[in-house]
Amino acid sequence: MKWRKQGLIYVPNGDMWWAKSHAYLPTAEVLGDEYIRVYFASLDENKFGRIGYVNLNINNPAQVLFSSQEPILDLGDFGTFDDSGVSPSCIINIEQMKYLYYVGWQRAERVPYMLFAGIAISNDSGHSFQRHSSVPILERTASEPFIRSATTIIKDEGFFKMWYVSALSWVQVDGKMLPSYILRYAESEDGLNWGVHDKICINFENEDEFGFGRPWVVKDNDTYKMWYSIRSRSRSYRIGYAESGDGINWVRKDNEVGIEASMQGWDSEMICFPCVIDAKGKRYMFYNGNRHGATGFGYAILES
Repeated sequence: MKWRKQGLIYVPNGDMWWAKSHAYLPTAEVLGDEYIRVYFASLDENKFGRIGYVNLNINNPAQVLFSSQEPILDLGDFGTFDDSGVSPSCIINIEQMKYLYYVGWQRAERVPYMLFAGIAISNDSGHSFQRHSSVPILERTASEPFIRSATTIIKDEGFFKMWYVSALSWVQVDGKMLPSYILRYAESEDGLNWGVHDKICINFENEDEFGFGRPWVVKDNDTYKMWYSIRSRSRSYRIGYAESGDGINWVRKDNEVGIEASMQGWDSEMICFPCVIDAKGKRYMFYNGNRHGATGFGYAILES
């Protein structure tokens, strides 16, 4: 597998009140024969995140045809699980509706934040979204009390399959409190109520690793393929890759991922949060670069 980088697509210029910086967690979907829409989160002057999108030319994804001037999902009400920010994680179509699964951010005192998964629903082709609930679809549990979020979901074999980020604990890394987090699996009949499988899907290979960012899963024939971000003590985020025959038991093949940080430029320090889609016979990866998306997102094409 080899990805050919095509460069930076979008980063906000700071003119909009809700998008002073960042375009992180790119979450793409194909809209007909003309557009690829990429949802992302941007930060305001107080570093609260909101979700907007850009429409890209499906024949040339480097060309931005339209960008939302207002967020399509704002902060949650005071005290709710998403009152400090929202970030997209995946989007699926269910009949005439769009289900936008997102990360809800709530700032904390002794640790920086808590993250739990929410869902917003659109009935107007994604131009606006309304929260399904003021509480998350993945609540805290006795075995997962810190973080349950950053989902990727596909509908397969008659039901919904989810892979998501789950924190084990909080650790000190270079003087900062950061979550130690792995990837788990859940299933649902309706996309709203989820039953969790006990087995960890992606776990650490060594003591250097301490986290995995938002996974992205596609199914090619009988093989599940997952891209994710590897966070370690010795270097910034890099993109990893794994395969599975059942979606539960995974084999890491990070050395086959076929994409690395550049020697210089917007993605030279870090590459993370991959999103992989197919459009007009090509497979694209949208991903973030330096400082968790402060330099925006770009894309790469899978070579034959």
